[in-house]
Amino acid sequence: MSIADNLIKYKKEIEDAGVKLVAVSKNHPAEAVQEAYDAGQRVFGENLVQEMVEKQANLPTDIEWHLIGHLQTNKVKYIAPFVKLIESVDSLKLLKEINKQAAKNNRVIDCLLQIYIADEDSKFGLGFDEAIELLRSEEFEVLKNVRIVGLMGIATNTASDEQTTAEFNELKVLFDGIKTSFFRKDDFFKEISMGMSSDYKLAIQEGSTMVRIGSGIFGKRVIKHWKNKEN
Repeated sequence: MSIADNLIKYKKEIEDAGVKLVAVSKNHPAEAVQEAYDAGQRVFGENLVQEMVEKQANLPTDIEWHLIGHLQTNKVKYIAPFVKLIESVDSLKLLKEINKQAAKNNRVIDCLLQIYIADEDSKFGLGFDEAIELLRSEEFEVLKNVRIVGLMGIATNTASDEQTTAEFNELKVLFDGIKTSFFRKDDFFKEISMGMSSDYKLAIQEGSTMVRIGSGIFGKRVIKHWKNKEN
């Protein structure tokens, strides 16, 4: 099946459930993104800053770019002019840098706090207590050029369906608690980004509003020159 055929299948299933589809285009060429765009997709997720910047310069301007990979503070300035959503905010230090670069570009950048829910040391993210501490901090209160619109989490890669479901449920419970405590009057705090090609159905059942699908749409990744570069 073509990229367009794959995309149409996922869009119908996911968007019919009221969930946003983020097409993860990392390590796929701009031509593949264009094919998905021509089939109606507008939201794309990238892991690496350099790859996102190169694609953004060569693709339609109405694409909604999401940074979904670990982000280093020294790379924020490259995406600050155009990124729609940074899904992987895992520290106050990073959030402060995003705020600084957003201000330079006269923007308010939407962000998700990445929460550590997996039973894997290789994953990034804030602990539940760390996320609450961040939101309570005076340093966060003064940041006017970032907007926390929800949470993101990645389940354990090798987990059973039961464990994956439990991890997603934990994120939803945390989201509900944070919504009540910090964003009760804010309609913009509404996103839970969880679920990928292998577990998106479980994620939707547990309350995901945004799923990230890569290989299911684009096929096996093409390893590009960005692979070994720092983000």
